[in-house]
Amino acid sequence: MIDSVYQHVIAWRNALTVVGIDLSVWRIHRRIGMSGGLFVSALLRETGVSLTPAEVEELQKLHARAYLEQVGSVRALPGAPELLRFLTDRGVPWAIATSGRMETAHTALGMLGLPEDTPMITRDMVRFAKPDPDLFLAAAALLGVEPNHAMVVGDSVWDLLAARRAGALGIGLLSGGYGRDELERTGAFRVYADPADMLTRIDELGLRQTI
Repeated sequence: MIDSVYQHVIAWRNALTVVGIDLSVWRIHRRIGMSGGLFVSALLRETGVSLTPAEVEELQKLHARAYLEQVGSVRALPGAPELLRFLTDRGVPWAIATSGRMETAHTALGMLGLPEDTPMITRDMVRFAKPDPDLFLAAAALLGVEPNHAMVVGDSVWDLLAARRAGALGIGLLSGGYGRDELERTGAFRVYADPADMLTRIDELGLRQTI
């Protein structure tokens, strides 16, 4: 719902630089959407660098601080507030589920014009984050719906893999920098440019613009 992928990429690059790991931004981008712990483990495996658990935790804190320094440049994706209002007006329950921790994720609420009590599941609230299904299973439980009756909207292959593992229908957005083919191969039923495009064609997902 927010356009924050590249701010996260730069934040991770800056954090990695602090601990002496120099990586091209494209390598970092391909992991955005995973949980921070898995993200770090994957990059350490690729680079052959070894960090202690305490150093991994500190690296994630460095990333959070670097992201918050850039948060002023993050914006809601086109059509995101309108899409959420449409769902609310139609009585369709929805929640935000993110592999970000509450420290950084709560900043999205203001960008979307949402109240603090908006249903939201963050990394801090589940055992595992994407590509595990825990975030989406917890979100479904919060809303009181069965996961196989839910749709998951995501912009990375990790989102859609987690959606499949949760038994939900995956909807892809191109805003994460992944191509249509990649998202469809991972299980996206439909792929849209952004929330505005999704809202324009919402009938493809079984909802109507007019009651």
